[in-house]
Amino acid sequence: MNITFLGIGNVGSALADNLAKHGHTVMIAARNPDSKTVKAAQAKNSNFLVKPVSEAIDAAEVVFLATPFAANESALKSAGELSGKILVDCTNPVGPGLSHGIQSTLSGAESVQTLVQTAKVVKAFTIYGFENFENTHYPGHTTKGKSLKPAVLIESDDATAKSVVSQLCQELGWEAIDTGGTIYEPLLRTHDFAVD
Repeated sequence: MNITFLGIGNVGSALADNLAKHGHTVMIAARNPDSKTVKAAQAKNSNFLVKPVSEAIDAAEVVFLATPFAANESALKSAGELSGKILVDCTNPVGPGLSHGIQSTLSGAESVQTLVQTAKVVKAFTIYGFENFENTHYPGHTTKGKSLKPAVLIESDDATAKSVVSQLCQELGWEAIDTGGTIYEPLLRTHDFAVD
């Protein structure tokens, strides 16, 4: 699968590295191919293709948004046409002092969807640090005799996009937990957290 990253810092490069190791073609959408973060990502995995933003977006089947939340709007504007593309939103709306960056007036995924109304936004990969994306294994941790498989919560209005991202989660060693059919519903209303 052709996968493009908008944002290739700690989170983006960790996810991109593992996706490339699973046989996907990973492209970095680079406004500046000589930037520190692009060079650091390439040092981690020399198979990453660095392309101008529009070219990387055009070639992508799936686009990962892995920028700081405050950079989302400019990154998505530079991306241009995302109509029909699956856009994996890995960002969190964190404001000063760990406040909610958009004053809890809407969800982070909703704010992304308003910027790219014809893209298929899937919220995923937001509840862990980048170290967990580098290595999903939890040695010595088991449940019911099996190795623990960490979970990734995903949300989307688009069932097909959600299925594609769920498959990517599985490949990376995560259990995809569908938290509902819409990115706008509060999590606790859309998922049963009962433990047996």
